[in-house]
Amino acid sequence: MKESRSVAALVPMRHHSERVAGKNFRDFAGKPLYAHIIETLLECNEIQIIIVDTDSPEIKNGLMEKYPMVMVLDRPEHLRADDMPMNEVLLHDISQFPVQFYLQTHSTNPLLRSGTVSAAIHTFFQSYPDNDSLFSVTALHTRLWDAAGNPINHKPDLLIRTQELPPVMEENSCIYIFERETFQRRGNRLGDRPLLFEVDPAEAWDIDEELDFAVAEFLALRRGIDPGIDSAR
Repeated sequence: MKESRSVAALVPMRHHSERVAGKNFRDFAGKPLYAHIIETLLECNEIQIIIVDTDSPEIKNGLMEKYPMVMVLDRPEHLRADDMPMNEVLLHDISQFPVQFYLQTHSTNPLLRSGTVSAAIHTFFQSYPDNDSLFSVTALHTRLWDAAGNPINHKPDLLIRTQELPPVMEENSCIYIFERETFQRRGNRLGDRPLLFEVDPAEAWDIDEELDFAVAEFLALRRGIDPGIDSAR
């Protein structure tokens, strides 16, 4: 049964990709890349509806054939440019399907598990309204420097073990949860008081380059199950 505070999942998928050609519908571990995140979201009882924003005929046809329960939004021409900010796309999407809460993720997160998505939703609602949004992060225990050669999270003259360094949190683009009113007011999926939600690095691969695609597919095949399905279910 859907819980009372259900959410709409937004999954933007462009047809064109600069660095990995056709990545959103390219074969990944035996099925189109987008299919993995769709199946992950379908496993989450907290999600009321899945909305795919796309300009891709391949993705539209594939969703119609395999996942007819998914709602498809045609991305307008003026939002299809390579440098179009994601927040502009999301503003369009929430204007087409108004609900109170949204979860946004990407087809490029194929290793993300449904149990992790559900945990993020529950964590957000437990902290709401003290926190008005949530985004996922990966904890980095490594020595980081800025472009000018200044240490960010360590003292070079105090060479402690990397696992003992205070973690630096990297926004990993896997999960964003936000409220419609806050997004419309700020024009940003990160609200005034965002909550950081840590995701295991094994799930947090975001495919941006060919190397990411190869590594993520290797991990998916090694997992031995559909990578979008939580093995605990």
